Amino acid sequence: MMEEDELCFPQYTNLSCRKLYRSQFEKVLVSFILCFISVITVSLNLLVIISISHFRQLHTSTNLVLLSLAVSDFSVGFLILFQLMLIDGCWYLNDSMCVLYYILDVVVTSASVGNMVLISIDRYVAICDPLHYSLKVTPKRVCVCISLCWICSLSYVFIVLRMNFKQPGRLNSCFGECVINVGFTEQVTDLFVTFIIPITVIIVLYVRVFLVAAAQAQAMRSHIAAITHQHSRKITVKESEMKAAKILGVVVVAFLTCLCPYFWVTLVGQETLLNALTSAFVICLFYFNSCLNPLIYAFFYPWFRNSIKYIISLQILKPGSCDANIL
Repeated sequence: MMEEDELCFPQYTNLSCRKLYRSQFEKVLVSFILCFISVITVSLNLLVIISISHFRQLHTSTNLVLLSLAVSDFSVGFLILFQLMLIDGCWYLNDSMCVLYYILDVVVTSASVGNMVLISIDRYVAICDPLHYSLKVTPKRVCVCISLCWICSLSYVFIVLRMNFKQPGRLNSCFGECVINVGFTEQVTDLFVTFIIPITVIIVLYVRVFLVAAAQAQAMRSHIAAITHQHSRKITVKESEMKAAKILGVVVVAFLTCLCPYFWVTLVGQETLLNALTSAFVICLFYFNSCLNPLIYAFFYPWFRNSIKYIISLQILKPGSCDANIL
């Protein structure tokens, strides 16, 4: 007979699930890492949301997509709290909350992937068709695309998890499990929709962006002695666009680095590859991406560092602060 401290619900001796065995070191380590990632993720992404929403200079098409990405990353910060509860392998909330958790997780993850695709498309147009960028990529069109991204993510999760709404928890074998019913077709579809197709699109677009940018840089170096002052200003614009492409390229690479191990494990099968500690590392890496993006902005973008100073010093509360020059 199992000891009570080995059960998720000791009061239900014969019905309770058994806790996963983890050493005290593993529990403390994973709990600390997840708590740290959660706090940093929520705090930094909240700063991004406030910055782009408040300062009018930041109301650009590209920053609107970054705002949407920050909202999804901000939500991830709260979802990490559920992972803290699952450290010992027990789900202590009811079955409906289990389904709700998976709904939020899939929506936020899908929206993040969609935002990354939008970022890649934005940089592709900016670098490969700069003369028509302002005509093709307007704030209104970007807002429509962002709205469609979130609507599609929400619709997608209801399609994938539709079998779990009528009777949540029907696949649970004991008290303390959080199991959802996702068919093989849905799993394959999810892999293609949220990973293979968008990642392929992102990589192809960014390869095209950097090939075109390299060709432009070579052409500018060849004719640098013959250009006029007016043309110099055009080149400056292209260089700033290229800098933005490089920064957002770092964001995309970080995104791929953090998510690829998670999706690879999901594809091959976690139980055949990982022990408990390695599995926890893959999950932490997956969530770490959401706090990594604001750190990248802070390192590369002066406007984000300037806006943080305004927010922390409470200058943001002064009348007219939304028109401040932070670029």
